[in-house]
Amino acid sequence: MQAVVLVGGFGTRLRPLTRTTPKQMLPVGNRPMIERVLSHLADHGVTSAVLALGYRPDAFQEAYPSGRCADMELHYAIEPVPLDTGGAIRFAALDAGIDDRFLVLNGDVLTDLDVGALLARHERTGAEGTIALHRVQDPTAFGVVPTDADGRVTAFIEKPPPGQAPTDLINAGTYVLEASVLDRIPSDQPVNVERVIFPAMVADGSLYALDGHTYWIDAGTPSTYLAANLDLLTGRRGAPEAGIHASAVVAGEVTLSWIGEEASVSAGAVVERSVVFPRSTISQGAVVRDAIVGVGARVGAGAVVDAGSVIGDAVVVPDGARLSGVRIPEED
Repeated sequence: MQAVVLVGGFGTRLRPLTRTTPKQMLPVGNRPMIERVLSHLADHGVTSAVLALGYRPDAFQEAYPSGRCADMELHYAIEPVPLDTGGAIRFAALDAGIDDRFLVLNGDVLTDLDVGALLARHERTGAEGTIALHRVQDPTAFGVVPTDADGRVTAFIEKPPPGQAPTDLINAGTYVLEASVLDRIPSDQPVNVERVIFPAMVADGSLYALDGHTYWIDAGTPSTYLAANLDLLTGRRGAPEAGIHASAVVAGEVTLSWIGEEASVSAGAVVERSVVFPRSTISQGAVVRDAIVGVGARVGAGAVVDAGSVIGDAVVVPDGARLSGVRIPEED
């Protein structure tokens, strides 16, 4: 089975980290996010993936010039214009010559979903499409998916107002689709699969779902991106990983943080619950707490960067500065 991985978005929620880098190429545990996504698929027997590309396709092509990643064969499908989720699925699948059942997943979702169980539900019900679900405390930012006792989707409600969600089960961004779904998607125009295609399938009774009951996170915002990184250190996703890259130079105190390739943490500096990208410098006496520091950035001596702050690539935080809950540089 082939997988279409949606990686064409602009990543605006993660600015300024994504001003020049697609979000799926950002590091999660000292590996690009896309490698985590593809490794999970490979663990479930998927051998090839179609990357549905839009924003900065060259970043993926340059990172994987051989057309392989995580022991998986890649096909690059580059949209000529943004086509939204449904249009991107159709374009990528046809570009890769897919004419049978296939997987679709959002490239900014990290999960331990049992893909085999999702496929088994799909086959057992004879569905045209089967989507993975996940329970959340606040479903208002997601597509809410109520089902009947047989797992058939009864409605598809995109981002319901507070207090009006009929369930706490949301669309988890992984689908098994029959090739017939491609015929539902108009060609060469933007189409949203969640707002247009899935509701049409609900009306036909051909869409089913499965509660994944597993780890799941949408790593598309600074807070969730940071959480996805920290989850690898705390053991929430299996054995804890080592957070300090072998080439990093650490003389200060580092607690529950990722320190990237050739980054440095000077004596007297403190880094807690943070992600420090490659080639960045945390100067003497600086404090970085609950924050993200981009590639080649420098946090000056005695500076404090905390409370969810995001420091962009090559930004210099002046000595003694106090930055709390800000993004530097700010977006226009």
